Amino acid sequence: MTLSVTNTLTGDREEFEPAGEEVLLYVCGLTVSDDAHLGHARVWTHADVMHRWLSHLGYEVRHVENFTDVNEKIVARVGEDDLGASELDVAEGFIASIIEDMRGLNLKRATVYPRVSEHVPEIIDLVETLIDRGYAYEADGSVYFDVTAFEDYGKLSNQRLEEMESQGDPDERSEKRHPADFALWKAGGVSPSDVAEHRNDDRPLGDHPPTGETWDSPWGEGRPGWHVECSAMSTTHLDDTIDIHVGGHDLVFPHHENEIAQSEAATGEQFARYWLHTGLLETAGEKMSSSLGNYFYVADALAEFGPNVIRTFYCSTNYGSKQTFSEAAMAEAAENWERLDRAHEAAVDACDGVDARTKVEDMDLRSAVEETREEFTAAMNDDFGVREATAALLELATAVNRHVDSRETYDYVGLRRAIEAFEELGGDVLGLDFGGGSEGEARLADDLIELVLDVREAERDAGNYDRADELRDDLEALGVTVEDGTGGTTYRY
Repeated sequence: MTLSVTNTLTGDREEFEPAGEEVLLYVCGLTVSDDAHLGHARVWTHADVMHRWLSHLGYEVRHVENFTDVNEKIVARVGEDDLGASELDVAEGFIASIIEDMRGLNLKRATVYPRVSEHVPEIIDLVETLIDRGYAYEADGSVYFDVTAFEDYGKLSNQRLEEMESQGDPDERSEKRHPADFALWKAGGVSPSDVAEHRNDDRPLGDHPPTGETWDSPWGEGRPGWHVECSAMSTTHLDDTIDIHVGGHDLVFPHHENEIAQSEAATGEQFARYWLHTGLLETAGEKMSSSLGNYFYVADALAEFGPNVIRTFYCSTNYGSKQTFSEAAMAEAAENWERLDRAHEAAVDACDGVDARTKVEDMDLRSAVEETREEFTAAMNDDFGVREATAALLELATAVNRHVDSRETYDYVGLRRAIEAFEELGGDVLGLDFGGGSEGEARLADDLIELVLDVREAERDAGNYDRADELRDDLEALGVTVEDGTGGTTYRY
């Protein structure tokens, strides 16, 4: 069975065939105006599993995921809680925390993580091409895409142009030829009203509110529009046509619709061959969103649940479906991860013990391993069906436990095959970390380190600097690096 995917562009299930020797994968990344929450991480994790499965099938994968570091929401946070004195300073701080979250979730590294601020020349070139080809027009220093000039506008979201609502800020509408035209380049900086709209606190803006970064262009000083950024970055680091474009379902319109229009108008080529959209993560019946305030930061979730439980939670629902975050759902994920981890541990202990024998054969166990591989492969080839793939691994866990609990001597070959299945399918593909110690042990280690750091801080407050230095040295001897900074004391393994 070959891999098939559900393509939002056609609405059909299609057999996946990359255009070239490697799979070109683009993932719409974050606007870095805050720390990442679990809704963002759901997109990351499913894209990561897609990357892993494609690699498992033997494909080379070129994976690009952007950071949007130019946006009015970022400007609105300038000067807030010492986040930074400029738009790019604020963005830099959040990018650092997001990368830390990605590593904490055991995500494979993308090939590159391009930033908008680094690609303004490519954006300007793209906008000039669209003007030259008659798809865009300049108005008072801004440039807009003419949706009436692109015949297929609306083909991704299945909307008719005459039924679409106006796009962009109200003050843009007088400049646009059609209400659905969207900005490719915006004259000037961010307006005080936009800053006030996205401000996270009640402090007055003062006489000189932040306006964000601006760049020179053929149309005057200004900033790139949101949609054009992804087109410029994807074509720069991938190609005019990419194989798979991944993003949240809430981006189908207008963001992805506009990406298609501006990219295909500029190149004359199909922009993306397969559009895969992840369903939203909900809590209490609403989309998890920074704007709604109903989010759970990734860093907090990692501290409470650990990466294996979070990944098991995401793998309990296939990427295209909505998922609900709740205490019950996380408890179920913790229980399922514990089953998998304990079965793997039991298989390792039995296989490496003196009671594992060469001539002992348990055909039920060996058959269970083969069935797991077949069911897992069928599930993943069926539109990256992680829910059914996880269920296959849980059945293998049951078979391993049955074998270990019912025998005095063990089938070495069967157990070795089971271990390999757990580590290859659950580890390499689903990204679970078998044999890395329990989540509880990791949290206990963190708690103990925090306790030693609290004692060290008390010694410093009391003027016992030599004793404080000894505690720091003791931690570093155990592999814990302690760093004292203006924001407090941090540590890393």
